[in-house]
Amino acid sequence: MSTSKKFSPKQHFSLIMRGIRLYRAFPKPVMLSVSLSAILDAAVPFINIYFAAQVLNELAGARSMERLILLVILTIGLNLGCVLIQRAISRWEAYCNNKSFDAAYKILSDKALSMDYCDIEDASIMDDYSQIRHNQWFTGYGLLKLTGPVKEMIQGLIRIVMAIALAFTLFTFQVPYGLPYTWLDSPWIMVAVLLIFAGPVLLTPYLNLLGGKVWVEDLEKEKKANNFFNHYFFDMHRDNISAKDIRIYDQQRIIKAQLAKSQEWDWRNNQTWAKSMKGEAKFVATGVAIAHICNGVLFLYVALKALAGAFGVGSLILYVGALTQFGMGISAVMTAFGKLYNNNPFLAKWFDFLDIPNKMQQGDMKVGDSSKYEIEFRNVSFIYPKSDEYVLKNISIKFKTGERHAIVGENGSGKTTFVKLLCRLYDPTEGDILLNDIDIKEYDYNEYMAIFGIVFQDFGLLPFTLGQNVATCIDYDDERVGKSLDSAGFSERLTTMKNGLETYLYKRFEEDGVEISGGEAQKIALARAIYRDAPFIILDEPTATLDPIAEYEVYSKMNEIAGKKTAVFVSHRLSSCRFCDDIIVFHEGMVIQRGNHDYLLENENGKYYELWNAQAQYYQV
Repeated sequence: MSTSKKFSPKQHFSLIMRGIRLYRAFPKPVMLSVSLSAILDAAVPFINIYFAAQVLNELAGARSMERLILLVILTIGLNLGCVLIQRAISRWEAYCNNKSFDAAYKILSDKALSMDYCDIEDASIMDDYSQIRHNQWFTGYGLLKLTGPVKEMIQGLIRIVMAIALAFTLFTFQVPYGLPYTWLDSPWIMVAVLLIFAGPVLLTPYLNLLGGKVWVEDLEKEKKANNFFNHYFFDMHRDNISAKDIRIYDQQRIIKAQLAKSQEWDWRNNQTWAKSMKGEAKFVATGVAIAHICNGVLFLYVALKALAGAFGVGSLILYVGALTQFGMGISAVMTAFGKLYNNNPFLAKWFDFLDIPNKMQQGDMKVGDSSKYEIEFRNVSFIYPKSDEYVLKNISIKFKTGERHAIVGENGSGKTTFVKLLCRLYDPTEGDILLNDIDIKEYDYNEYMAIFGIVFQDFGLLPFTLGQNVATCIDYDDERVGKSLDSAGFSERLTTMKNGLETYLYKRFEEDGVEISGGEAQKIALARAIYRDAPFIILDEPTATLDPIAEYEVYSKMNEIAGKKTAVFVSHRLSSCRFCDDIIVFHEGMVIQRGNHDYLLENENGKYYELWNAQAQYYQV
């Protein structure tokens, strides 16, 4: 998704309209508030232009006191009323625009949450996601860029329509016959005036467009640095885990050096941004100069016609004001178009991301309640996207209700990938996975996921309350959450929390939140799996950082908790899985041994025997 992509006029229009339609999903009527604000901002100046002209004409003509008072009262009244309405709408517009930041971010977040898991793990997609965020929140380009140009476009159109209505008679009032300057009514003079008028109307927006392109091109050049800074460094320095290493090892030096190396980033003198600003200023300044010169010539034309007696001095004010507003209107429309044109490549990035399809088949079969669940891997092989190496090869395994299975093997043997397939975070490259003899692709995705209570080795907890983390919902059953925490061995720690289950984990959202240790976090994650009360409990090396004895205690406790459920324990350490009746040994993506502990140890040439003896020194209790 590159900003260098070329679009046809139809595609440009389609992108803009789709962006405007997307605002309908916002909780506040942003475009309505912008439109009303634009209409008022454009219309109010014409009140003063029109009534000022009428007052001057009256002073130069009949000089009626009653009419002058009426004109002044109307001018003051209309200005006061419009100002009050403007203030109210302006505040409403600001409120809606402020809420639009959260709404836009929610659109991106909702898409990321609903994407196939394989796309979340795709580095290129996440880089694009990071670039969209950077473009929008740090440079202003993207979906939220639309409101400014749309407002300018509406203001410009209102100015054009009202200016034409006021200035139309400029070309119909002629210099009285026999007086000097009758040449001002010559058709050639009219054509010359229109050409002069067209200069700033067409050239200024074009120059603004060229100035905007400078930013577009330079932002594309800075893509790598932006990704590094926004997606990695910006989030990393707030992460309390990374923050410890950054300070202890003074990693700021290498981070800044790497950023500078990637894009010649200089914190004291950012040459790229300075160049962009100078390039844009050159084009914009040229446009402003041309516009002022052309406007001066037009004003001279109006003044000469007034001097020749074509109309009164009041009308001079009217026409000059109307021409000024007309020029501003045309320029605003063209400039807004240029801004929209330059923003479209960034807007296209939004839609490219939002249009990423969910490729995983979504079935509609109900899993239903059953006392027996049987999952079968039938000749399953798997290759990660954008790779050509098999991570799993020809796996055939059955899990039946109430069984205890241990998946063991060295790091990188395919154990975690096996769990990802089991939970349908990925679909097999080859072969089938069946639930009760039906391909899992036929089941409703969420219903299938609900039959698993899982603790991954890289599990995550949210900075919400303890109870909400265990129940994974806002409202929960206090008693049930308490029992789950007790089963996971967290009850003693719970008694020290003054807010009990309403205690916030971490301090990101609440100052009185508690910082929990790694072991405590693991127990909360176990409680979460217990609370779900799913037919399958899966522990994918969640205790890898614990010593072998502590890990054995956790697994033994989970063995009791599992009861009649099917339990799958994944580990590269073998002592904790001895209680399992079925141990499956993975090696280089294949199942090479299977059986209970005693049976597997009988084969002194087997992998299990090798791993057991290599780790035996840690198993002496």
